Amino acid sequence: MTTGSLSQAELESLRKLSSSVLASSIERFRVRLPNTGYTHLSIRAMFEDRPTMLGYAATLRIRTSEPPMEGRNYYKNTRWWDHVLSVPEPRVVVIEDLDHPRGCGAFIGVTHANLLRALGCVGVVTNGSVRDIDSLQSTGLNIFARGLSVSHAFAHVVDFGDEVTVAGMGVKPGELVHGDRQGVQTIPLEIAPKVAAVAEDVMKRRQYFLDLCRTDTFSIEKLRKAIAETEDYRK
Repeated sequence: MTTGSLSQAELESLRKLSSSVLASSIERFRVRLPNTGYTHLSIRAMFEDRPTMLGYAATLRIRTSEPPMEGRNYYKNTRWWDHVLSVPEPRVVVIEDLDHPRGCGAFIGVTHANLLRALGCVGVVTNGSVRDIDSLQSTGLNIFARGLSVSHAFAHVVDFGDEVTVAGMGVKPGELVHGDRQGVQTIPLEIAPKVAAVAEDVMKRRQYFLDLCRTDTFSIEKLRKAIAETEDYRK
């Protein structure tokens, strides 16, 4: 498992970044393709007014449409609790729903949400559904999901602690996960301590373009020159 080693100050500097600035900053390092590492439109923030989520991933895979091979409900297998605790705080639980269609039932409701808070979790990301939405609001957790379900159906954990894929985003245990109302993305740990400094430059250059477009002396020629200088810098 990949483990985190960022200081609280480094984590806070990343948490302050918007998801779009963060994505642009990660692109500068060229450690992955720019169309990877983030969720697509099949999931959304259930509480858009929440502060930005940032934490290390604990990973689960679940099914809800068919009964588990053993036991009668999702309390039969509790070993995944130990996996969650093996990941550094703050923790984000990333849950891949294996059903087709996904979201037949909800694994995360008021009971599991409060359990996750007790285990030091700050958020949940799933391509499945959640329920007890009013009660989830009071937990303070960031919740990113496909939608809502009235029932937990046959919700149960299939396995845990391996790489999962949620809404096009691959996540390994221990990876940093960042999310706000625009979406969720991973931050490669090998560059994580350097991202905030690059983000400052991204925001500075973005502001330069904005100021240029708003000035009375704006011209296409000035804009082309500014873009060319930025491209030269990024080579």
